[in-house]
Amino acid sequence: MRASKRGFTLIEVIVALVVVALGMLGVIQAVSQTAGNSGYLRDKSLAHWVAMNRLTEIRLQKTAPAIDKTSDEVEMAGRKWKWTMNVTQTPVQTIRRIDISVRPSEAKEDSSMASVTGFYGTAVAPPGSTMIAWQGAGGAGPQQPGKKEDDEQEQPNQPGNDIDEDQEVPPEPSEQPISDPSIPEQ
Repeated sequence: MRASKRGFTLIEVIVALVVVALGMLGVIQAVSQTAGNSGYLRDKSLAHWVAMNRLTEIRLQKTAPAIDKTSDEVEMAGRKWKWTMNVTQTPVQTIRRIDISVRPSEAKEDSSMASVTGFYGTAVAPPGSTMIAWQGAGGAGPQQPGKKEDDEQEQPNQPGNDIDEDQEVPPEPSEQPISDPSIPEQ
C-alpha cells in the first residue's frame, strides 16, 4: 500500500474561510459602530456647549429676558446649530425659567440633541457672590450697621456668655439678602 499524504480538502478550506469571514464581519461592524458612537457623542457635546453658551449669555445680561420663545442659528466647530429658547415665569415673581434646546440645523424641527434649563432673577445669586456672608471669618463678610468687631471683642464676660477665651466660636451667618438692582421688582 502506498502512504497517502493527507492535506486539507477543498470543503475544509471553504468552511475555514467562511468562519474567518464571519469573524471579520463582526469586528468590522464593531469598529464601525464605535466610530458612529464617537461622532454622535462629539455632536452631542457640541450641542450642549451651544446651549450652555446661550444660557450664559442670557444670565450675564443686565436685564431679565423677555417671557417669549425665540430661536436662532449659530456656528460652532464648523457646523451650524439651531437653538430654541423658551423663557417662562416661575411662581417666584423675580425668577424666570430658561429652557434651551439645540439641534443640528439640518435636523427635524421637533428634534433636540441637547437641552439645558437655567434660571434668571434676583433670588439667584449673581456670579461671584454668595448667598450667606459669614461674620467674623477672617474679616470677611459685611458688618451689621452700628456694630464694630472691636465692640464684640471688648466684652467677653457678659452675663450668659459661658465661652472660654481659648474656645473657638463658629461665625454666625448674616441674613442680609443679596439683590440684583438691574431686575425690577414686580
